[in-house]
Amino acid sequence: MKRLHFFLLLLILTPGRSYSQTWEVGGFMGGSGYAGDLNPVKLHRATDLAFGGQIKRNFNPVWALKLNIMHGTVRANDAASDDPQNRQRNLSFFSPVTEFGLQLEFNFFKYVPSLSSKLYTPYLFTGVGQVTFNPKTKYDGNTYQLSLYGTEGQNVNDTYRKAAVSVPYGAGVKYNVAGKWSLIGEIGYRTAFTDYLDDVSGRYPDKSLLINATAVALSDRSGEQTGVYTGVYGTQRGDFRKRDTYMFMGISLTYTIIPNKCPVVD
Repeated sequence: MKRLHFFLLLLILTPGRSYSQTWEVGGFMGGSGYAGDLNPVKLHRATDLAFGGQIKRNFNPVWALKLNIMHGTVRANDAASDDPQNRQRNLSFFSPVTEFGLQLEFNFFKYVPSLSSKLYTPYLFTGVGQVTFNPKTKYDGNTYQLSLYGTEGQNVNDTYRKAAVSVPYGAGVKYNVAGKWSLIGEIGYRTAFTDYLDDVSGRYPDKSLLINATAVALSDRSGEQTGVYTGVYGTQRGDFRKRDTYMFMGISLTYTIIPNKCPVVD
């Protein structure tokens, strides 16, 4: 939130000529990824297809406010980890993620398709959004919705919310491919105000208090291959960081609606 306040202050204080405001609409296609308790290091990895749409209000050639919707899937699997401790833990998850967001963009160069002298500009963005998610896993040939089983001892009748505030931040490059059309490459990370995007957060629970045998099996999967289960009550299950991260990276194609009175941009 501090980043958003900082950018809004810059927008207010930035001097310059008066330009006609423009609207911009477009679509997004790319990949989605995740970093959290089951993937603490590979922050750049996209695992699944993502897509979305956007509508943008360009206040001037430097500043814009974008409303977007994005959808993808995030996942991780301890069995594929390079870390032997994670492989022993043997947890996995996948989840759809849908984001509604409001983002403020700052162009490094003055950019209006078909009017500005610059055909491209790098840019930064930040903002605020809401993400919905629903972590699941495959076990014994079946798919299970993890929030229903209280895998860390949560009350299954009052479990964690499957929606959270998120803070996006990232960078990209805009290029005027033809007329009022722009091709935009972007990578953006989102800090989600939840630690249960992956259903993993803290410590192993007392297994005797879980609701059934399936919940016990989903909580501690360390012994599926060896028969030796290491998820002892009170020991570390997650990484203890309070928030998970997800990301979108890809390409957008947008069309800018320019009023006839809009001046040529130097």
